[in-house]
Amino acid sequence: MILSLRHARVRYGPLEALHGVSLDAPGPGVTVLLGRNGSGRTTVLRALAGAVPLSGGAVVWDGVDVTRVPAYERARRGLCLVPERQAVFGSLTVRENLELGLDDPAPALDAYPQLGPLLSRRAGTLSGGEQRMLALSRVLSAHARVVLVDEPAQGMSPPVAARTYELLSALDACVIVAEQRLPPVLHGRRALVHELRRGAVVFSGEASELGRPLGMTGGGTTP
Repeated sequence: MILSLRHARVRYGPLEALHGVSLDAPGPGVTVLLGRNGSGRTTVLRALAGAVPLSGGAVVWDGVDVTRVPAYERARRGLCLVPERQAVFGSLTVRENLELGLDDPAPALDAYPQLGPLLSRRAGTLSGGEQRMLALSRVLSAHARVVLVDEPAQGMSPPVAARTYELLSALDACVIVAEQRLPPVLHGRRALVHELRRGAVVFSGEASELGRPLGMTGGGTTP
């Protein structure tokens, strides 16, 4: 399975955020979109999910042009997007969040046992790292074909961040993550990396081709 952008352009009003971006993300496996804030990596995820329209180019899924397929239909076909913010229902409890779309929350708790004592808490009261665990635990149990995650390890401690990437890497899905730096757990692996700057791809290759990582993006203290 391959999810691709072909000469994709995205505009926000008068500003163009993507300048003819072309990239492939094969699956199963992890593809990393690297770039600083404003590089276009989040816009790439949103374009792939159908959350923003293209002003030019195409989104291709398994050889089929899905550019005009709406976001809800892409979700029905097995695409899940976990945005950087507002990825959980803050007014619902952790248990209620897990029960949305999941017949059995047990696999989610297996992925992140830290959520067990928090089941009765409202999701909006959790720390940033705990909210990321909750959002990801639902995706990990959803049997999705495509998983798009914006900064999955944000707010997590290094051990939890490393486990998160191990869980994502084990999925039988095309997994695309957006990060500011290459996660240490992926350094030296055959994960595909696309680096973006100012809305354009400046590097495409394997993670092993990049230099030594500077550190995990997650900077929190979630145990």
